[in-house]
Amino acid sequence: MVRLPAVAGRFYPADAGELTRQIQAFSSRATPAERVRARGCLVPHAGYMYSGHVAGAVYSKVELPRRYIILGPRHYPQGEELAILSEGVWQTPLGEARVDSALAAALKRACPLLREDSVAHRAEHSLEVQLPFLQMLVAEFRFVPIALGTVHFPSLDELGRAIAEVVAAQSEEVLVVASSDMNHYENDRITRVKDRKALDKLLALDARGLHDTVHREGITMCGFGPAVSMLSAVRELGATRAELLRYATSGDINGDRDEVVGYAGVVVD
Repeated sequence: MVRLPAVAGRFYPADAGELTRQIQAFSSRATPAERVRARGCLVPHAGYMYSGHVAGAVYSKVELPRRYIILGPRHYPQGEELAILSEGVWQTPLGEARVDSALAAALKRACPLLREDSVAHRAEHSLEVQLPFLQMLVAEFRFVPIALGTVHFPSLDELGRAIAEVVAAQSEEVLVVASSDMNHYENDRITRVKDRKALDKLLALDARGLHDTVHREGITMCGFGPAVSMLSAVRELGATRAELLRYATSGDINGDRDEVVGYAGVVVD
């Protein structure tokens, strides 16, 4: 199976040269001594114009491995609630990124809730926009894409625990990437207050607390489901610390403070 790019030319440049230049500009030149070995991370998935610098801060800080599990929200109603793809390649303007079939198969065995489903992934941008960063910054890599259309905590927690079980059994490092933007379409002041409440739970590695806070406070964090599963996984894997590397809103870019989206980059080790 070849999954064609759905948002090239909209969320990021369709021209390989321009895409390369943008990612280079977003990615700092951290020395090996400055990088951290992470178990998980949170990265945004808006257009690169708005959130590329936040994603770049994360990918620059992490000692990037060769294998990834990328969790993103399902923005559209089509498809399974826990949709995985186990085979094939995803195309971007920078070439092909191969799905890690062995890792995907192990995840499906560990978490029966996962369903093979190309429909949920066909137009979804939250995972796709991560791939050019990895293509630029990692010589060779494989990944497992999972799109989540559920906010049911027991399901998200079960997935996270299954991820931990599978990752712990691997001989190579695997980074668990949660793709999410933060609060949507309120003014800048309100968004920063709401996002701080969600980030406090993220930085405390509190999966249940993040889930409940988002619901209680009306925080429109589109990928909190992936973030919950990531937190459940990394806690099981022994994570003890999370760091907020960068936070911004769309208002920082376009000057409109009346209706913004928040973006956060977090590394968990």
